[in-house]
Parts: sequence; C-alpha cells; structure tokens
Amino acid sequence: MDQTIHLPKAKGINCLSLRLTPVSASKSIGTVFVALLFLSGCASTPQPPTSDLQAAEQAIASAERARVADYASVELSDARDKLSAARSAVQEEKMVQAQRLAQQAKADAELASARADVARARVVNEQMQKGTDTLKQEMQRKTGDQ
Repeated sequence: MDQTIHLPKAKGINCLSLRLTPVSASKSIGTVFVALLFLSGCASTPQPPTSDLQAAEQAIASAERARVADYASVELSDARDKLSAARSAVQEEKMVQAQRLAQQAKADAELASARADVARARVVNEQMQKGTDTLKQEMQRKTGDQ
C-alpha cells in the first residue's frame, strides 16, 4: 500500500507529491531514528556549573566572614558538605547533580546567615529588654523614695 504525502503549494510551485511505499517509509523512519540516536550519542557533556559553584563559594565565604558558625554551625557545615559533594560530582562528570548540590550549598549558606541574623537580633532584643527593666526599677525606686 502506497502512501502519498501532499505538501502545500508554495508561491510559483504547483502541488508537490511524495510517494512512499511501505518499505521506503519504514526505511526512512529507521534512518531518521538511527541518525537521531547517533547525534544524541555524540552530544557534548554538559558544562560544569561554574557560576553556581562560585555563587555557593561566595555565600559560604560571606557567612564565614560574618561569623555565622557561632549561631548556625549546622547549616554552615551542611553548605560546606554540599559544596564539596558538588565539586566531586563535577569530577565524576555528573553536571546536573553538581549544579543541584551547588545551588543547595548556596541556599544552606544563606539560611545559616539568616539564622545567625535572627540569633543576633534576639541577643540585642534581650539586652534592650534588660536595660528597659533596669530603667523601670530605677524609676520605681526614685518615686518610692520621695
């Protein structure tokens, strides 16, 4: 059974017909499949996630400069571990995994910084509350002396 494919008319060209016999159609499909398979096999390895690795390194360095380890050492340690795992994944040419780990490392470093900021704010708040309590006591003592 022959199949005919009619292509639309183009300007200045009459209708173009292409006749495919069942054998030639299956050969054409097979040839296209083999060509695609060959091309996908020759595809280059994805590039290392250099920008993600650098962003994670910068986030960790920033957290270390801010002395985040004093308040969020677990999160900072997780960030370092994930960055190390991302570098290993690059060496093993697992670029998708490396990118994911680098992004997680950056997120963990940023989380560590945020938690440290919250902890510092709590310390300042507690100090201010103590100062306020001391002032209230002084005011009550002075009004009670009179």
